[in-house]
Amino acid sequence: MKETATTRTWLTPVLGVLALGSLAVLAVLGLWVAPPDAVQGDAQRLMYVHVPTATLAYVAFGVTSLASALYLWRRTRAPRWDRLAASSAELGVVFTGLTLVLGMLWGRPVWGVYWTWDARLVSTAVLFFLYLGYLALRRVIVDPDARARRCAVAALVAFADIPIVHYSVEWWRSLHQDSTLLPGGRLDPEISGDMLVALLWGMVAFALTYAYLLVRRCRLAAMEEGLEQRVLDVAVAERRAEAAPVAAPVATPVPAPVTGGGRA
Repeated sequence: MKETATTRTWLTPVLGVLALGSLAVLAVLGLWVAPPDAVQGDAQRLMYVHVPTATLAYVAFGVTSLASALYLWRRTRAPRWDRLAASSAELGVVFTGLTLVLGMLWGRPVWGVYWTWDARLVSTAVLFFLYLGYLALRRVIVDPDARARRCAVAALVAFADIPIVHYSVEWWRSLHQDSTLLPGGRLDPEISGDMLVALLWGMVAFALTYAYLLVRRCRLAAMEEGLEQRVLDVAVAERRAEAAPVAAPVATPVPAPVTGGGRA
């Protein structure tokens, strides 16, 4: 047990340093090493962050769905799966929000507008609000068991939008470009050289960032559950103390008055 705790204490800071260092290297690759695109110019540099955040959003929501399924299955039901699902969902919402913002910043110089009712954009926005609703649901339900079960079902339902987002550029006419790394589902990247290196490095950098934040958020969730349980125990103890019958006070006998003796 001591070795496990020591290993976790040692690995987490290392993972954080690797994540921070990889993001710094990504900034150098994306801003200075990779050349500007022949058509999109410098606006294309946003792709080195936009594509990894979109990919990690898929990963985060996939982890949430898997952990939710494991919680719903009686043989593997445990609070840790609920914590993992909630923590990964929070990170997925952050990555999806970044994806939308970066996409809008990219769309303004390329499409001429920040937002258009494109199938990829709309389905991604729907995904963002679905998991915001999932997180809101976790705040509404007080009972831990009921919250975990209902939120697990909600997470699995929300995950149905992932294939819609991914294949929206193929199912409908879309302004959004096809996959850069896997066009048409084939391993044939449309970019090469320093551009490809920067994009692949961005995937690694954000994967490390996701892993580090997930570990930290799961630990914080465990601490929050412990605090919530202690507060609940104190509240129950106080309620029981209030409901306990109060012993009736014991009446103290009043001594009879002493009367003086008569004269003979």
